Amino acid sequence: ADLRKTIMECVQCTGKTLVKKQSKCGPGVCFKLDMCIETAEGVECAPCPEGYTGDGIQCEDIDECQVDNGGCTPNSYCHNTVGAFHCGICKTGFRGDQNSGCRSTGLDPAPLTGRLCGNGQPNPCDVNAECVVERDGSISCLCKVGWAGNGYVCGKDTDIDAYPDIKLQCRDGTCKKDNCMFVPNSGQEDADRDGKGDACDEDADSDGIFNDQDNCWLVPNIDQKNSDKDLHGDACDNCIDVENQDQRDTDKDGLGDACDDDIDGDGLKNILDNCQRVPNPDQKDKDNDGVGDECDSCPEVPNPNQSDVDDDLVGDTCDTNIDSDGDGHQNTKDNCPTIINSSQQDTDKDGLGDECDDDDDNDGILDDQDNCRLVPNPDQKDENNDGVGDACTGDFDKDHVIDRIDTCPENAEITLTDFRAYQTVVLDPEGEAQIDPNWVVLNQGMEIVQTMNSDPGLAVGYTAFSGVDFEGTFHVNTVTDDDYAGFIFGYQDSSSFYVVMWKQTEQTYWQAMPFRAVAEPGIQLKAVKSKTGPGESLRNSLWHTGDTNDQVRLLWKDPRNVGWKDKVSYRWNLKHRPQLGYIRVKFYEGTDLVADSGVIIDTSMRGGRLGVFCFSQENIIWSNLRYRCNDTIPEDYTEQAQQ
Repeated sequence: ADLRKTIMECVQCTGKTLVKKQSKCGPGVCFKLDMCIETAEGVECAPCPEGYTGDGIQCEDIDECQVDNGGCTPNSYCHNTVGAFHCGICKTGFRGDQNSGCRSTGLDPAPLTGRLCGNGQPNPCDVNAECVVERDGSISCLCKVGWAGNGYVCGKDTDIDAYPDIKLQCRDGTCKKDNCMFVPNSGQEDADRDGKGDACDEDADSDGIFNDQDNCWLVPNIDQKNSDKDLHGDACDNCIDVENQDQRDTDKDGLGDACDDDIDGDGLKNILDNCQRVPNPDQKDKDNDGVGDECDSCPEVPNPNQSDVDDDLVGDTCDTNIDSDGDGHQNTKDNCPTIINSSQQDTDKDGLGDECDDDDDNDGILDDQDNCRLVPNPDQKDENNDGVGDACTGDFDKDHVIDRIDTCPENAEITLTDFRAYQTVVLDPEGEAQIDPNWVVLNQGMEIVQTMNSDPGLAVGYTAFSGVDFEGTFHVNTVTDDDYAGFIFGYQDSSSFYVVMWKQTEQTYWQAMPFRAVAEPGIQLKAVKSKTGPGESLRNSLWHTGDTNDQVRLLWKDPRNVGWKDKVSYRWNLKHRPQLGYIRVKFYEGTDLVADSGVIIDTSMRGGRLGVFCFSQENIIWSNLRYRCNDTIPEDYTEQAQQ
């Protein structure tokens, strides 16, 4: 009670909530990650966003439609959405609109006989939207590919970045006009606030110097002063006197790692810190190899050099590569060694993964009888008798993110799509034919840009998935070159992953050793199981269209043999169910479905991590990235199995 009183006094005084038990921001601390503010005293949570109520730690949606019909004209529909609402059409028996009002037609109102949602209720969505029945039975609307808006109102979205070409008559953020209509920029970044997004503004900071000649293209610096000659002008360089082209800043304190004497911000100087890039003030080191447990790839086996040849985050010294269930986790580190569970979810932190634990929340009630499987509730209270316990209604995993907007509503460890933390995997580390990729992450981890004409490489997120839906918008923002770009899934190590890759034109690789590799135009889905790992053999095998012994198998190729077009946006939608071996990928150009792999069954990788892929192509944009946990068996798999 005293703590609650202190928190509420803090809210009234500052508008922010102080969370004294936390010292660092992270998922689940505040309602949203970007609401979390680190201070000397602890962590503050900013006030709940407009359309929500709460203390910043937990925020509940306000149903504006409950009061005066949300301000919508009488006798019209008011549709509540998460954090907002939308005024709809006149109710049956009335005609007109929100401007002129809804007048009675003189006829008796009758039930709607038009479109229906999956639960049999009237469909309130725009004709260019899909009606989605949520877990709790409520309805939400989602604009179809090539359209954007709040779902109740949708407008054309040429670059498929989730913002419409014109401003829509609705209040949600997604109803605003796209500030770059032909270049996807899902974060709508606009450094000079001139209404033209950075992605399509030739002088993004309005300092009179074009971006391609500006050493600080997002910060005005007419003098172009550059003390350390690392291509970043002093005005935007986080290490003014030390060359640091990557501008890495691990602790986000504004000082680049190259000149920061405490890179991870844990209060220990680098020279004394056994985990320089991972906060660990306790400095625990079980194996006494000089590398702290928090960053040690073999925390129980000495390996001071931290060698990890196959890029699987397990050091070579303790890497057995014995994985009985094929989910990407070797038996000695797998919390369900004989049951597929790539996500390694362990809700009650008892060392036993949920997939092989019959009481996930450890509340004494077995999962098949528990109405809140992930939240302890021994009383099983369920006031409305809907089969879902009161303790987890609306937020099934109790991660303070409501189910409707939660990326993984049944996994508290994954709340939103975020590639800000990623692992770079170089697939051709030898030689100097080209350079490594240069990744730029935007929109809080939901957009990635690769700027260089590079060797084959991956940017891989650290979150591992079992069943997953993965989608994004692919766009090559140049008329230069004609090579490969795509995405990966089921990544387990640098020799084991699936890749969907798209080549613009036919081309023979310029290095004929170890074999002549010929790339055909079009979309390809490949299973990589390389015996050699990164190097020239894998490099040429990735370039080549077709199977290559002990390296790559071609699972599917778009029979149209059509290459991607310059400066055109494409949307992909992937479904992967590793328990079944089910894979299906679709590609859209605008609103049109242009490629569909159909159902493919392959069990090479039983789950893994997600990321993006490039090979010799510059200026690639992966925008509006979205992933979602999903173990639901697709209908087309059932149909195929029955046949």
